[in-house]
Amino acid sequence: MAQTVFAPWEDPTEKPLIQFKNVTKRFGDFTAIDDLTQDIFEKEFFALLGPSGCGKTTMMRMLAGFEAQTEGQILIAGQDMARVPPNKRAVNMMFQSYALFPHLSVWDNIAFGLKREGKDKDKIAARVEEMLRLTRLSKFAKRKPHQISGGQRQRVALARSLAKAPKLLLLDEPLGALDKKLRQDTQFELMDIQEKTGTTFVIVTHDQEEAMTVASRVAVMDEGRIIQVSTPAQIYEAPNSVYVADFIGDVNIISGRAKPEGDKVAVRWAEHQPDIIGTTSLPFADGQEIHFAIRPEKVAISAEEPQDAANKIAGKVLDIAYLGNISTYHVELPTGHVIKAQTANTRRLSRRQITWEDPVWISWTDTAGVLLER
Repeated sequence: MAQTVFAPWEDPTEKPLIQFKNVTKRFGDFTAIDDLTQDIFEKEFFALLGPSGCGKTTMMRMLAGFEAQTEGQILIAGQDMARVPPNKRAVNMMFQSYALFPHLSVWDNIAFGLKREGKDKDKIAARVEEMLRLTRLSKFAKRKPHQISGGQRQRVALARSLAKAPKLLLLDEPLGALDKKLRQDTQFELMDIQEKTGTTFVIVTHDQEEAMTVASRVAVMDEGRIIQVSTPAQIYEAPNSVYVADFIGDVNIISGRAKPEGDKVAVRWAEHQPDIIGTTSLPFADGQEIHFAIRPEKVAISAEEPQDAANKIAGKVLDIAYLGNISTYHVELPTGHVIKAQTANTRRLSRRQITWEDPVWISWTDTAGVLLER
């Protein structure tokens, strides 16, 4: 049986769980969110990604009810949130600091919100046990927060947030305090927990790798606007602008003038250099400014001139970054441009041919890069 792809945003009959409708938020003269319209669907793991000050946390605080929008509407499950206070929304928020109660055990931290709602003891106990199992914390139930690791504290905060079964969980830089290896492990745990509970997660992060790992869709933000919303693969392979291409992963960008040639476009980018040939479905006018973006792993590097490459340019090796599994070559072109080419290190070091200052050729196919208008 073929697995159905999770893509409610492509189904016109699906009703969104969250709707931002022309939302603007101003703080005095400063516009933090600028006329933003966006739908988020049930069971999505939705990432808001962008640099500091792009408006992602403001968006989240408005969802939680800690901030009121200046203009526009925010709806959750079809209900306008304008007059609904934070504690009456089916939303929970998990902060970067976790905000655990140091004097309470892990068990009591998770039970805290349920007790405040006045649920009966047996129900609370059953729910806490369920959350402990889900977050693999059962054997730490009696410990205090200072007696467990940062990763475990993070899971306690998650269990406490999920205990009340919110429709929507907001996570503000939830893994910011963890070291890299633990962050990566925890990202997969987060995805697993999100899938098991079916809760809609909205995560705010400035870490592109994190957004790309966990999210069903990523919204790349800049200056209070969403520049592109798409699946991680789509954002990486088909960015809609230089800003998005540059923000996600490593990229080479060369700007020039367009020269349409049938279904291909030539980019005139430097005198005495061959045009770069690319394919695109976008219409470019002759002489229009155009930007060519290509990922380093799609650029081949060789000591000999490749014979049948659609694009090839001679240069010399300026720098080599050896990262164990891959090497990144910084190749300087006669124009002064520096292009990164990446190769997988499948052989031992002693077997590699190319080194510093070597003359080399870089090459790529006509479909390897993306042609962008802006």
